[in-house]
Amino acid sequence: MVSTSPSPAAHSTAEFSAFAGLANYSLLDALTPDPEASADGADHRPRQVCSGHYVPVTPTPLPDPVYVAHSSTLFRELGLTDDLAQNPEFVRIFSGDLSAAPKPMRPYGWATGYALSIYGTEYVRQCPFGTGNGYGDGRAISVFEGVFNGRRWEMQLKGGGPTPYCRGGDGRAVLRSSVREFLAQEHMHALGIPTSRSLTLYASSSETVVRPWYSPESRSSDPDILVKEPVAISTRVAPSFLRVGQLELFARRVRGNAHPGALEELRLIVAHLIEREYGADIDPALPFAGQLVELARCFSGRLTALVAHWLRVGYCQGNFNSDNCAAGGFTLDYGPFGFCERFDPAFQPWTGGGDHFAFFNQPAAAEANFHMFWTAVRPLLAEAPEALERFDAVRQGFADAMESRIQAMWASKLGLAAYEPALVQELLQLMVATQVDYTLLFRQLSELPEEASALEQSFYAEPSEPLVSQWQAWLQRWRDHVTSQGDPAELSARMKRVNPKVTWREWLVVPAYQQAAMGDYALVRELQEVLTHPYDEPSPEIEAKYCQLRPEAFFTAGGVSHYSCSS
Repeated sequence: MVSTSPSPAAHSTAEFSAFAGLANYSLLDALTPDPEASADGADHRPRQVCSGHYVPVTPTPLPDPVYVAHSSTLFRELGLTDDLAQNPEFVRIFSGDLSAAPKPMRPYGWATGYALSIYGTEYVRQCPFGTGNGYGDGRAISVFEGVFNGRRWEMQLKGGGPTPYCRGGDGRAVLRSSVREFLAQEHMHALGIPTSRSLTLYASSSETVVRPWYSPESRSSDPDILVKEPVAISTRVAPSFLRVGQLELFARRVRGNAHPGALEELRLIVAHLIEREYGADIDPALPFAGQLVELARCFSGRLTALVAHWLRVGYCQGNFNSDNCAAGGFTLDYGPFGFCERFDPAFQPWTGGGDHFAFFNQPAAAEANFHMFWTAVRPLLAEAPEALERFDAVRQGFADAMESRIQAMWASKLGLAAYEPALVQELLQLMVATQVDYTLLFRQLSELPEEASALEQSFYAEPSEPLVSQWQAWLQRWRDHVTSQGDPAELSARMKRVNPKVTWREWLVVPAYQQAAMGDYALVRELQEVLTHPYDEPSPEIEAKYCQLRPEAFFTAGGVSHYSCSS
């Protein structure tokens, strides 16, 4: 498991002016703006963006912003004091009002374009112009980039108003989806999974928008009513927000001879990716072709590890298109995601996602995204045949690398010294047949039980006697493997560092965002505390509330068991 302990802060930033002084805009300085963009960032209408790496754009401020939550964990990592989250100037910036930005901050933010591929098939129909030049950050606006304690971070407003890529939308995010993303990012970080992070969440006490959503007690697949919801802005943080789809956009322009500078734009953004995301892994003294080979190796390693982590904790991205695949190899875009409770390899919470993005199909989706990365970068190696051969070899080895990661993941979840295919496959079959809770079962196995009856609190269905006998036989074979490997107490502790006690349960999150819509944020903050300690043994009260089987009423409930991407 990846360590989630924050590095000690080199200093503590309590004043907004000191925070602003950390601004350092490598993307704006190294890459080129859209030549048709306005100079002041007043660029909020849908239009084609045919060249350049970004569009300067000012966010649309939330009227009457109200503090909902911030991540104390991330604030500590950045060296910020908690009080800063409610500093009036800080609130103005991160609720979308850049008129409060002092130098060296910029008085505008930036949005980026990207392309869309689904399982390796290129699409342009989501672009209102039919060209792909209108697809990108429609409501995500980066407003700050800086270096904190030697590490570069970019801060992006989700729901910050329309950009040229908004495709006719209002550019807002509702409080419901903002609460989900804010909580999920910090939960994933606490689980030890590479992810974008949550900085702050502010809601408007006066602005609302209408969105399609589910009526109470709805069993509909798609939203069946229109709901007026408060808007919010969450700030997500990452080393960069460069995506595979972004590289694709520039590669498509190269392939289509879109303009004379297309190849150079592709080279610049790939070089920027290497500097931003892989600077510690790739020797800058290497020839550029050699750096691209190392980029492929590093990205393959990160992406395969990431998906193995997702499977480890039951996470399903729901919509793992190339535009939702961070080129830095971390989890990005928490819209139609979900966590598997009752185990189902075909689990897919998003009604628009289809089986191809289901829980156990995520390795194949990752390979399709890696293929699009490989396709996008390949033109830069046209004059370096030896490097191109090595680059292609990384692509050819991706499936084997993924399989190796997944096998190691199953071994770690079960405390095995090495992957045992027959043992794992039989367990998965038993899990499906018995309808087990994914998280509860593996946490109970971490106690090294001797009797199958100890597992029954994770069963959604009463098992037949033959099934109980199969569980008992499997349990005995598994225990014979693991107990021969050393001290059982050490093994149990190791397994508990891999198998969380607490997981995301949508039916427990729904009341939090419903109460938040009424101005009560207490449950949001309670969930934040619980979800950021997923491996700890909780108090009996917390365990009784958060570590239980999903009630039957929620299995077919619209907005709980399944949901659209209406945010």
